[in-house]
Amino acid sequence: MADDNMNGLGWFLAGLGIGALVGVLYAPKSGRETREDLAAQARDAKEKANQYVDQGREQINDYVDKGRTQWSQYVDKGKDFLAQQQEKVASAVDTGKQIYQEKVESQTY
Repeated sequence: MADDNMNGLGWFLAGLGIGALVGVLYAPKSGRETREDLAAQARDAKEKANQYVDQGREQINDYVDKGRTQWSQYVDKGKDFLAQQQEKVASAVDTGKQIYQEKVESQTY
């Protein structure tokens, strides 16, 4: 049984060696060229990833700016509404004071 395992391992290693030899013999480029190509592809992938990151940042900044603009518009509308209400209340108070003074002045003691 141990002999069979060693025999199988031997054939595996022989196949591995033959496969490596065939790969080297039929490789379209040298190791240095292959490494340079892989490095160039990695740089290209990194550049593309950076472009996607930049596009994402731009979109997020656009959404944030749009949100700030909308928030600012809502705040301004709220301020305008409060100013209108304040004017109405002030007008009502002034009218109430005027009517009260007229009533007090018209009463005789």
